[in-house]
Amino acid sequence: MPNDEPDDDHAPISVQQAKDLFAHWKAAPALVLAVSGGPDSLALMWLAARWRRALSRGPRLIAVTVDHGLRADAAREARDVKRLARDLDMPHRTLRWTGTKPKTGLPAAARAARYLLLAKAARASGATHILTAHTRDDQAETLLMRILRGSGIAGLAAMARETEREGVWLARPLLDVPKSRLVATLGRAKIAFADDPTNRDMSFTRPRLRALMPALVEEGGDSRNLARLATRLARANAAIEVLADGAERYLALRDRDDASRFGFDAAAFAGLPEEIRLRLLKRAIDRAGHEGPAELGKVEALLAVLDRAIANGERQTRLKQTLAGAAISLTGDRIHVDPAPPRRGKRA
Repeated sequence: MPNDEPDDDHAPISVQQAKDLFAHWKAAPALVLAVSGGPDSLALMWLAARWRRALSRGPRLIAVTVDHGLRADAAREARDVKRLARDLDMPHRTLRWTGTKPKTGLPAAARAARYLLLAKAARASGATHILTAHTRDDQAETLLMRILRGSGIAGLAAMARETEREGVWLARPLLDVPKSRLVATLGRAKIAFADDPTNRDMSFTRPRLRALMPALVEEGGDSRNLARLATRLARANAAIEVLADGAERYLALRDRDDASRFGFDAAAFAGLPEEIRLRLLKRAIDRAGHEGPAELGKVEALLAVLDRAIANGERQTRLKQTLAGAAISLTGDRIHVDPAPPRRGKRA
């Protein structure tokens, strides 16, 4: 939802603007709304309910709250969400993340568990999409986190408007909306919201980055500009993916003696731009491997080894490495990427 005037960043979202925000999902049979009790997700629920009431036909809305079992107030906040959902004539479910919680990497583990539970609820409800309340502020923070981690172009594109996850679609209708507008919307509607103290816990990365934002704003690095950068990088990434698709169709050949083996002509592969070679190699490894997606840095290191071997005429000697459960070899004039044998001591 474009906002050309800075003052609009503090204005409540109008009925027409809400209609535009959710119009893309009008034909869905059902939508699960991920609602935690914070201002962003409560605004999502309230805006979606108002949008749905204005339609003669539209998707069923189901609010789902995930209690991670990490805070004493979480159960009370879930009950508050349930009360508001009832006032909005919307069914609500609370799901709980049970079991042992990890001592390290807790935010990532909680996020994975949350999406797993949400996807399960979506499938049970016949919903094709899970709507989350990620905002422009979240997009800016995600971009900063990935910049600091040295992500590639795909990572710097940050969050997409829609992504497939756990067999359903994850949608972010508020990705272009600043948090301040959602708070103003709740204020006008006189809806109270919870304050999650983990949002200020400096032991986590996002709160530390959030604390830096005022200084970045002074230098022009506000959420609007950072989100715009993410959009431009997403556009560039999409264009490179199209080029990689074309290069893959041209290069990806099956070995004549073994139809299960994927390979590239080494000389033709070497003539492609580095970014395209990198993506093709990663795709092949992820396709053949059995240990999850290959890390970008490791694929970059492997590509450098392959490039040197091809440039130095080492194709007559057998070069073979493994990565992410895939075996990558250079033999003669071809690069092969095959499933690697399971590591000793690990089950296939």
